[in-house]
Amino acid sequence: MSNYIKVAALADVPVGGSKLVEVNRIRVALFNLDGAIHAIEDVCTHDGGPLVEGTIVDGYQVQCPRHGARFDIRTGAALSFPAFEPTNTYAVQIKDGEIWIEEPR
Repeated sequence: MSNYIKVAALADVPVGGSKLVEVNRIRVALFNLDGAIHAIEDVCTHDGGPLVEGTIVDGYQVQCPRHGARFDIRTGAALSFPAFEPTNTYAVQIKDGEIWIEEPR
């Protein structure tokens, strides 16, 4: 069974926005897609770029600001070159207006 860690208030991540948090020295990008919060590791698997600084495109993709690789925010899947490996995702729970994510390991 997974442990969940409180990482932010729901109000900290507006619709269409993102927020960087760090858990166990792992950077995690939180994204709010139409009211649904998603958590992915904040690393482009091509060169380690910060996905939280990327642009949300096509409603559910984040484009890395360094070389343009795209990732599915919902699944972590790499969608375009130069990245071809997925980034990690973490389960999310919302409790009493707070965001909890599955503890990264």
